[in-house]
Amino acid sequence: MDTAAIIVAAGRGTRAGGDTPKQWRDLAGRRVADWTLAAFAAAGIERIVVVLHPDDAAIPLPDHVLRVTGGATRDASVLAGLAALADAPPDAVLIHDIARPCVTPALIARVRDRLAEVPAAAPGLVVTDALWRAGADGITGVQDRTGLVRAQTPQGFRYDAILAAHRAHPGGAADDVEVARAAGLPVALVAGEESNIKITGPGDFARAARLLGDRMGLPDIRLGNGYDVHRFMEGDHVVLCGVKVPHDHALEGHSDADVGMHAITDAIYGALAEGDIGRHFPPSDPQWKGAASEIFLAHAGELARSQGFAIGNVDCTIVCERPKVGPHAAAMQAEIARILRMEPGRVSVKATTSERLGFTGRGEGIAALATATLIGEQE
Repeated sequence: MDTAAIIVAAGRGTRAGGDTPKQWRDLAGRRVADWTLAAFAAAGIERIVVVLHPDDAAIPLPDHVLRVTGGATRDASVLAGLAALADAPPDAVLIHDIARPCVTPALIARVRDRLAEVPAAAPGLVVTDALWRAGADGITGVQDRTGLVRAQTPQGFRYDAILAAHRAHPGGAADDVEVARAAGLPVALVAGEESNIKITGPGDFARAARLLGDRMGLPDIRLGNGYDVHRFMEGDHVVLCGVKVPHDHALEGHSDADVGMHAITDAIYGALAEGDIGRHFPPSDPQWKGAASEIFLAHAGELARSQGFAIGNVDCTIVCERPKVGPHAAAMQAEIARILRMEPGRVSVKATTSERLGFTGRGEGIAALATATLIGEQE
């Protein structure tokens, strides 16, 4: 059966964040779109139409891909893609969202092969979780999940049937199955795949990268670094990596001025591409005045875990002439490990001087540098 693919890529993907539409952003070393197109090529689909936003008309794409300008809505863009195939119509067409880069050649083939027996087929996953209805005041009821399925793409159709269905549809459909159903076209259900996720929000990039890395046998490893400085002021101790160290000065800062913990926190945020402490705990907010830096570090650790990462190791270097850090390094190591819920043997805290050069050499303050390694946990 002669089968073509229409890849819908005309959306802007604003919910995914960033200044670039999600389909053109980097994902594990390649653009999201490149992963999607490669999956269809691996499935043996040679005729591919990519429906583009007018602003993306000159975007680099493989030579064999046919470019088409999309419409203001998804169904308008699909119709533009279908019309582009009309001069040499295929027997069947697979319609897929560009933002599902983890689609496998096996799933593509499964939908394509089903079209030898039925006029339309689409992948989905049976809903197994309990469903609730919710409102402004919280959970308002439950929803029966019997017969409910989570829709995926590619959705496959006999070409002539779906073209006629789109031409007859008034517009506003969520997907092509809705268009087909409106035209009375029966659609067979094909088993979907949990890994066939759609990139919608910022956190989906990390999840997709792990899935693709697992598929290639590669872990998703992230490195981040942090740097922080605080000046001395009057006082009788400093707090470094959560440990109170006696000294003839204190460190000045909006919170407790723990320069080591701040550097480690920023290193974790950096590995996640989540900015710095100021983004999550603005110094303009009075509630963080004098706050213990443990709050910041614990938040960074939880954020890493929520995105599916384990913290592989942390390395912090404190730069100062005084106080002496060595006698307290083991306690600092243990405190960082406790807050981040990791083994102390994966935490390094060390110190150096700047040979009396610069502000640290003149005893005006303390600086700290940190590196954190995050490792994507297996699904």
